[in-house]
Amino acid sequence: MSLAHPAPGAAPLVLASASPRRLDLLRQIGLEPDAIVPADIDETPQKRELPPQLARRLARAKAAAVAQLRPDSLVLAADTVVAVGRRVLPKTEDPEEARRHLGLLSGRRHRVHAAVAVISPDGRRAERLVTSIVAFKRLTEAEIAGYLATGEWRDKAGAYAIQGRAAAFVRFLSGSYSGVVGLPVAETVALLTGLGRPLPWIAHVCC
Repeated sequence: MSLAHPAPGAAPLVLASASPRRLDLLRQIGLEPDAIVPADIDETPQKRELPPQLARRLARAKAAAVAQLRPDSLVLAADTVVAVGRRVLPKTEDPEEARRHLGLLSGRRHRVHAAVAVISPDGRRAERLVTSIVAFKRLTEAEIAGYLATGEWRDKAGAYAIQGRAAAFVRFLSGSYSGVVGLPVAETVALLTGLGRPLPWIAHVCC
């Protein structure tokens, strides 16, 4: 797919994430980052920090860390937190932990907090938090074991990827599908547009 280019003189767009899912979502709407610079920060939750607060803080911290490295750029960062009540279900690499997470999500609703933060070269900042509600059907042991065998759960918050095989588990979603994937697209576009980087294929339409 051929993507439109930003206007001449526009600041480079830097995605502060190594997530292929976030990159795919940007490309889907015609935005190709000029660079990908993953942020290296401590993502440990703070004491008594609520899940929405964690998502906001991490998105801000990622954007700030990369903005220091690329002060000439428009930096876009995001963070996604999956939570059952106040309990955060982090990314996991351990199959037994993934099994526990899926068992906890089985037959109940949970929240996915997707935070986006943008910093422009002139120091302006903007952010947005989008909270979605996802409900899983009651999972059988065979379904959990089969999903674990796919390996799709690795490095996924909550141990699942809604855009993959776990779509078979979702019986209800209220909010932003793209936010559950990893980047709330409409809100991201609004933030970028507000800081002078509209979608190129819209900005170049002549009246």
